[in-house]
Amino acid sequence: MSDEPTPHPSLDLAGKVAVVTGSGRGLGLAYATALAAAGAAVVVNDLDAEVAERAARTITDAGGRAVAEAVAVGGSEAADRLVARAVSEFGRLDVMVTNAGILRDRVLWKMTDEDFDAVIGTHLRGTFTCARAAAVRMREQGDGGTLVMVGSPAGQRGNFGQTNYAAAKAGIAAMVRTWSMELARAGITVNAIVPVAATAMTETIPAFAPYVERLRQGQPLPDFLRKTEGFGTPEDCAALLPFLASDAARDVTGQCIGIGGDRLTLWSHPQESAVAYADGGWTPQALAAGWHGSVGREPQSVGIPAPRIPEGQQA
Repeated sequence: MSDEPTPHPSLDLAGKVAVVTGSGRGLGLAYATALAAAGAAVVVNDLDAEVAERAARTITDAGGRAVAEAVAVGGSEAADRLVARAVSEFGRLDVMVTNAGILRDRVLWKMTDEDFDAVIGTHLRGTFTCARAAAVRMREQGDGGTLVMVGSPAGQRGNFGQTNYAAAKAGIAAMVRTWSMELARAGITVNAIVPVAATAMTETIPAFAPYVERLRQGQPLPDFLRKTEGFGTPEDCAALLPFLASDAARDVTGQCIGIGGDRLTLWSHPQESAVAYADGGWTPQALAAGWHGSVGREPQSVGIPAPRIPEGQQA
């Protein structure tokens, strides 16, 4: 008897139409491919027209439906173009996935205005403009929809050298919570996925680099990496997209969902972790005297924990 679960009928995305930004390669292409394999028609987006066309052909050659739209995500015009392309080609829009992103890593004292603005413009503003354009269209259609915004562990915990990227991803998580409330009456679900996968970005992490190279050579990732670190392939993360876009997830909204390797997680919302009171209010003297014995007793940690490579498991 097979261990595979019985196919869930509500996971069929036939008749649905999706836009996936930044889907010419890597995680974005995996998201678009997974949606197409589940039956959705997909608008593939990349800044590079040749890359976008090649990605769309990959999907159509496999029997899916896809078209390419080359445009730099960020401004309202680009967002409107992507939605208009979905409607003109396939008649509607049901799913918006905001994956497009860039990196300009610098420590605070070396980060330029241009480094900051470029990342915020693509990640944060691009998520906003694409989500807004999609929400307008979905509300006009009147039968719900799905927004999937792409977050990052850096946005949940911060990351050294990534002021711009961490701020954008934290902002995306906050927008998801807000939009899930604003769009609930329209039947539009809004979630963030927090992927961890072997990509050009994670290859820059020294502990992961040799494993990414081994994967490129066709060798599987070790079990400890897939489970303990939740580190896998882009295709592992992409499994979440057809689920969130399907009828099986109509009650899932306002969540930040982590996925990678064999691991699925739900990130908590920020909340107060400790409380203290002072009659009549706090003074600087009372804060100095009471901080370490009250709310400051167990300060919150910051940063993404370093990968834990077991003894003898080094690549």
